[in-house]
Order: sequence, then C-alpha cells, then structure tokens
Amino acid sequence: MTHADLVFTGGPVFTADAARTRATGLAVTGERITAVGHHEIRELIGPRTEVVDLKGRLLVPGFQDAHVHAVFGGMELGECDLSDTIGVADYLERIRAFAEAHPEREWITGSGWSMESFEGGLPSRQLIDSVVPDRPVYLVNRDHHGAWANTRALELAGVTADTPDPADGRIEREADGTPNGVLQEGATALVARLVPPSTAADRLAGLLRAQELLHSLGITGWQDALLGVFNGQPDPSDAYLAAARSGELTARVTGALWWDRERGAEQIAELVQRRAELTHGRFRPWSVKIMQDGIAENFTAAMTTPYLDGCGCATANSGLSFVDPEALREYVTRLDALDFQVHFHALGDRAVREALDAVEAALAANGQRGNRHHLAHLQVVHPQDIGRFAPLGAIANLQPLWAAHEPQMDELTIPFLGAERAGWQYPFGDLLRAGATLAAGSDWPVSSPDPLAGIHVAVNRMEPGTEDDRVFLPEQRLDLGTALAAYTAGSAHVNGCEEAGSLQEGLLADLVVLDRDPFAHPAAEIAQARVERTYVGGKQVFQAG
Repeated sequence: MTHADLVFTGGPVFTADAARTRATGLAVTGERITAVGHHEIRELIGPRTEVVDLKGRLLVPGFQDAHVHAVFGGMELGECDLSDTIGVADYLERIRAFAEAHPEREWITGSGWSMESFEGGLPSRQLIDSVVPDRPVYLVNRDHHGAWANTRALELAGVTADTPDPADGRIEREADGTPNGVLQEGATALVARLVPPSTAADRLAGLLRAQELLHSLGITGWQDALLGVFNGQPDPSDAYLAAARSGELTARVTGALWWDRERGAEQIAELVQRRAELTHGRFRPWSVKIMQDGIAENFTAAMTTPYLDGCGCATANSGLSFVDPEALREYVTRLDALDFQVHFHALGDRAVREALDAVEAALAANGQRGNRHHLAHLQVVHPQDIGRFAPLGAIANLQPLWAAHEPQMDELTIPFLGAERAGWQYPFGDLLRAGATLAAGSDWPVSSPDPLAGIHVAVNRMEPGTEDDRVFLPEQRLDLGTALAAYTAGSAHVNGCEEAGSLQEGLLADLVVLDRDPFAHPAAEIAQARVERTYVGGKQVFQAG
C-alpha cells in the first residue's frame, strides 16, 4: 500500500461535488487528492504522513475569486488607504498623515473613499486642499469608477470650466461650471495620466502582497479582471508573467485581457498575440474583459428605462453602453471563434441584455464551444432575461457583498431606480431557480476579498451584524451549500480550473481548513468563521498564527 503525504481526519469535509456529498477524511499524495472517505482513510497513514485532525472543523475546496484586481489591490495597500472608514474627518486625517509621512512623493495617491460619506456622493476639491494644498492629490473611490482630486491636481491637468466631458465619463462641477474635484468613469483619465507610473518592481510587489492576503482568506485561484491599460492605470500583466516564471506565483490565475473600448476589431489580433506571449505556468490569460457599462450610483450603468431624479421623476439619462451593441455582437462572435472567454462587466439591465444578445449571436454563429462566457456584477437584471442564462451557457458571476442594505444602496441607488427596478437587483435566487450556473467573486479592492463575508451576505442578504428587519430582497437568498459551491466549483469552472474547485479523487489538492463548520452554526454567524490553513497542490501556503 502507498502511504499518503497528507491526511485529514475527523471531518467534516465539504466536497462541492455534484451530489454535495460529505466525508470525514481526505488523503493527498503529491499535488493531488488520492482518497476521499471516512475511517478507511486512516489506512493511508504511514510513518512520514502528515496528519491533520480536523476535530469537527470544516475542510472545503480552495476558494476561487472569479472577478478580482489583485495587483491593483496589493499596490493600493501601500498607498493612502481610505477603505475601512466612512468618516470624512478620518479621510482628511489619513490624507494629511500620508502626505506628511511621504514628503518625497510628487503626487499623493490612494483609494477607498466611499460615496456614501458625502452629500449626493460628491466630495469637493476644497476638502483635500484644506490638508494638502501644495501637492497634487488623486484618490480613486471605493468602486473604482470615479476619483477625487484636489485643486492642484486639476490645475496641472488643465481641467477647467471649459473642459468638455469625455464621451465615456463626466466632470462633476460647481454652479459656475468649475470642476468640483470629482471625475466619473472615463473622465478620471484626465488627471490619472499625470500620476507618476508604477514600476515593474512596484507591480510585482503588489501582486505578492495581494497573494499573501488572498491565501490567508483561503483563496487558491482567481481571475484578474483587467489586464491592460485603463484610465491611466498600468498594465499588471508583467507582474504575473514575472511571478509565474520565477515560481513565486503560488495561486492559479486566469487573466482577462482588457478590451479597449476606444478601438474595434483590429485589436483582436493583438489579443491573440498577448495570450500566447503571457501564458506561462499557473498564469493563463485566456479571457477578454469587456466593460459594457458603468455603475448605478453615478448613473452610468446602462438601463432599459431612464433613471429617476431626486423627486422621483424620469430623467433623460438611461446610462452608458460603452460598446455599441451591434458591434459587441460582432466582437464576441469573433472572440468566441478564437476560443477566448468573454468576461463582461454588465451591471444595468440594458447592459445585461446586450451581453446576453452578444453571447447568443456567438452561439448561433459558432455553436457551443465551451468558452464559459460570464457576466459579472448583475446588479439589475430584467425579469425577461433571467431565463436566458442557462440555455445560452452564460455564467452568472456574482459579487454578493453588494446585495445588502447599506447607505450607498439606500441613499444613492434605490431612490433613483424606483421601486419596481430596485426589486430586480442581484437576483441570485431567481438565477439559481432558472438553472443558471453561479460563480462568485469580490471585485477587490472595490470591496472585501473575504469569501466568507461574501457567502454570509449571499445567504443572509444582510451585512454581518445587521438586524433581521434589514434583509434585502429575502427571496433572492442562497442556501449555504449553493453559496459555497459558487465560490469553489463555480468559480473554478469559470476560471478554467477543471482539476480544482471540488474535493474528489484525482483532482488537485487545493484545500482550506476553516476554524469551524458553518453548517453547524446559525446562518447569522457565517462571517465569524476564519481560515486556519490554505493548501495549493498539497503545499501549505498559509497557516493562521
């Protein structure tokens, strides 16, 4: 008998297989799972076998994040971080302190401020001026669809009352037309282009910093949702290639190559070339990211009917479709024929419909090629489109943390959607009942990368610690097993990691030990669970403490 290298006993083990079977033991030899079962697993223990007694703690497949910006998130951890507070006074103190701690920096940069902190979601340039008047400051907001700049930054960029809004964005203005310091969507590039670029060393350090954090949260693989130059942000592809070549990339990473919405089909040949040049080891850039619309809070998410104003009356604005819908169908059809997966940013119901139409066109032209096209965010989905996902093979890529009552939802979204459309938000339950395949991700650094926090909201439709009367559209809740499967098997499927995502004999030993069995505790306590150990291919990459 061949003894295993690693054996887990004393379960439970959540396999995430199709039958949702449970076990109490699992054995690993080399990088693969060699047995899943119960007491018989002990027969594989030899003199050199490492034995982990779970003692009732849950063993699950490694989590996979189907939509994350790991390099940017890791880089932002080293900048002015405003992400864990919503207090304006806290923001200003952190900006002041960061600037004082870094007198050598030509620009003060950072991210993480929340729209809910300011009336109407709009801070002012004068606020930053009060703490840093002499150097340019440029701070990306929490959802990364807007930025806050001080007066000096706007002056250096030449952004004035006479500067027109770009086609894909908006300059927020004071009463006389003077820019107020907030730049939305494509308008961020007006200032971002002047920010000193990061170096290759900066990007690699950001990736490794992010990888350490993600492993500590049980994440063994992910899809980076933006490989390319966007709104002045650098292309993180070189960091992945360097880490893959050096062996420092311990996670399994799928990359989504950025579709430049200012260009057309002529860029497809370049994407083919980039896919070939960048593929190495655990890094596989086989997806293409198309951002079809913006976000609801700044009224750029593409809707089938107009947004409402503060009085509840219809406006003339239905949001932005960044890629012409007819052209989108052509592009997706051509990408599909070349065996690219298409990763859509589709947040409003019109963008969702346009993305589904494009997948339908590709299917009609090329047949089913198994490229696993997926739609991320899905904030507003028209009921008529819920049933289209399954027959098209379009995967619903959920960001569950957003499906809860919080100030940004209650103050900046629901009033401007109206009651009926607000009820179409994040329809996880409806998608599941209609047979859609579910995957899940975080969009970190937009929101927390912690899968357990996302699972908590998917199951409870409330943020941790929220009172029961704050359930957000309770009929859209998922059960714990389904939410766990979305973050493991579902996301592994989207990421093309067929040999991971579930715990079955012969598959890769990407594993996570939790400090408890969430199935044995109330649903309201899911977010209290913590990761104790993370393994990739049978090798431990994280241990708590």
